[in-house]
Amino acid sequence: MAKRSAPEVNAGSMADIAFLLLIFFLVTTTIETDSGINRKLPPIEDVEDPPIIKQKNIFTVVVNKNNQLLVEEELTSIEDLRSLAVEFLDNGGGKDEDACDFCQGSKDPKSSDNPTKAIISLKNDRETSYKVYISVQNELVAAYNELRDREFLRLNPNDGLTFVEADKKYSDPRTNLEQKNRLKPKLDIVKAMFPQKLSEAEPSKN
Repeated sequence: MAKRSAPEVNAGSMADIAFLLLIFFLVTTTIETDSGINRKLPPIEDVEDPPIIKQKNIFTVVVNKNNQLLVEEELTSIEDLRSLAVEFLDNGGGKDEDACDFCQGSKDPKSSDNPTKAIISLKNDRETSYKVYISVQNELVAAYNELRDREFLRLNPNDGLTFVEADKKYSDPRTNLEQKNRLKPKLDIVKAMFPQKLSEAEPSKN
């Protein structure tokens, strides 16, 4: 009885199929990336005489190599950092052209004059842990957002949105152009009232 020959598999198109599958997975697969900390550097300006900054308008935050937090040279827990930053930014202790008519702080003459002049200065040690560094950053940004939320809700009570929610909606690519054009001037007004002036000094070597 004659032997049957085994049927051959046509593998001529296998390379084409593999290539198409590779393209398919490359197109459909999304790679998650870390967005990092959102910071925008100030533009370079040709200023011959830099403006004089009053010491009372600077809020110093230092994290030492032992991950201890010092606010205005006083040992502080990270749980209290946000409220202290809000108190400083919202103080409104200025007079005349430096007066703040929307601030709700204590108006202490020894603290910041106006949110537009208030600067938070953050300094870390090279041995500061990354976890503590991020926690401090988050609390300081949260202080700005807390005040911005308050003013956004006060100025736009019918929107039913906080500043953070409105900013997230504005940044969402799914939001249509009409909504973005409506939100942008409202966001800009609140950003101008409480500009995020967060200065990071070079880490200490010791």
